[in-house]
Amino acid sequence: MYQAQIDAYWREPARREELISALSRLVAVKSVKGAPAPGAPFGPGPAAALDEALALCRELGFSARSYDGYVGLCDLNGMDTRLHILGHLDVVGEGSGWSTDPYACVERDGVLYGRGVSDDKGPVVCALLAMKAVRDLGFPLSANARLILGTDEESGSADLDYYYGREPYAPYAFTPDAGFPVIHIEKGQYHPDLGAAWDLSPALPRVAALTGGLRQNVVPPEAEAVVLGIFAPDAEPVCRQTEERTGAVFTVSPSANGCHIHCQGKNAHAASPDGGVNAIAALLEVLSALPLAECGSTRAVRAMAGLFPFGDNRGRSLGIAMEDAQSGPLTLNLALMKLTEAGFSAKLDVRFPLCASEENCRQACEAALAAHGIAVTGDGEMHPAHQVPAGSELVRTLLRCYAGCTGEADPKPLAIGGGTYVHDIPGGVAFGACFPGYDTRMHAAGERVPAAHLLTACKIYTQAIAELCR
Repeated sequence: MYQAQIDAYWREPARREELISALSRLVAVKSVKGAPAPGAPFGPGPAAALDEALALCRELGFSARSYDGYVGLCDLNGMDTRLHILGHLDVVGEGSGWSTDPYACVERDGVLYGRGVSDDKGPVVCALLAMKAVRDLGFPLSANARLILGTDEESGSADLDYYYGREPYAPYAFTPDAGFPVIHIEKGQYHPDLGAAWDLSPALPRVAALTGGLRQNVVPPEAEAVVLGIFAPDAEPVCRQTEERTGAVFTVSPSANGCHIHCQGKNAHAASPDGGVNAIAALLEVLSALPLAECGSTRAVRAMAGLFPFGDNRGRSLGIAMEDAQSGPLTLNLALMKLTEAGFSAKLDVRFPLCASEENCRQACEAALAAHGIAVTGDGEMHPAHQVPAGSELVRTLLRCYAGCTGEADPKPLAIGGGTYVHDIPGGVAFGACFPGYDTRMHAAGERVPAAHLLTACKIYTQAIAELCR
């Protein structure tokens, strides 16, 4: 329905110029979270981006307003709202390694570069211009679509908590903050902190210190340890053997009383740990193979190496491996660890499928740890999975719109390990705007998206709004 009119509308060269112009205005604002201030709950950057986005909405002829600085609201018409489109204007920091200005939308060979072009300022512009297209084309509507412009997605979604704590959910909701075709299942998450303590010991050889990891949702790319009583020539052969098996790279440096071992792995998102090389797990394998003396740190190292062996990203050794046909396997990431002479702490990131329960996941994990004297000390709650039935009207409509605009035959909804902006929104799904097989370098230097992809997303969203609100 409406496909020919939508195709003709988005073929006009002016549409591409309009999209890039609007996106450039938003990318130019460094909307990284900062210190809260009156009217700017997430700092001046997100507040400035919200002001710019609302100005853009009004220039396009829409009714738009700020909701106490937490989110912006842009309405297609004055009818009852049937559809919420949840996009966000905040971004992660630029980091290093860019070849272009991260806060300028730069085009090279048809590809747009800049922080936010794919996450999520580009998709926000696509949704906004799709609303304009629906209005310009005069499609008959019986309901309103509301674009909700968030400002805290990257730091916990307190923006949506504020808005939905005061306003009702819509019958339909999608976020253009993930991938096509449609993500209808997001695994649950379990993020326990764990650790143990012991008495100081002079026993040699022993591990005196260990540290590794960046964040709980990242496969740790580096880890290092201080070993007393074992010297570099004796540790080197064990490291070389572990390198061959794991792909991690070890550097052993001498010290007056032993050696320092550094492990270089490879980072990946915790939702896809198979793509990384876990430096903590590889280092634990090396340490547990050394001839250490009996003491608290040795028991902890060997217990952790046994419970979280390198390559076991499914929790088999922990006794929580499981999967189902709808949502796939449980994944596990030993994300952070710090060991001293008096004890250790660690953090896990577990993404569990629909078949998980308190008994077969949390309780099983805690029992396996307790058997080695390790206690869960932090967040031991299971945060439930999110699912919208594949046969629901929303999912079927969005898949039909995607197929009609891309020509892809019979696309299927997806299940993922990550959480999206709709994870806590009843009935909400993720719908684009990234296309399968293309690396947008999201959150990394050189974030990018082909302009053609954004224009296709505009067509898809135009079709979806027209059908859901007709």
